Amino acid sequence: MENGPAVLAGAVFALFGAALLLWTGARVMHRAPVAHGASPLASAALATLFGVLFLVLGVWCFTRI
Repeated sequence: MENGPAVLAGAVFALFGAALLLWTGARVMHRAPVAHGASPLASAALATLFGVLFLVLGVWCFTRI
């Protein structure tokens, strides 16, 4: 019964982190801005950092099952 929230949270975090990394990689490869009005390097770095952070958080939730 207690595993349900951990599975849901892990799935949400892992999917969001993977999607953010995929989207950021696609934007960087096409030399398109990751965030409008921000430094291209800073926005790509921050988006990558948060993508990895959410992916790791999702994996951590799965280890708690």
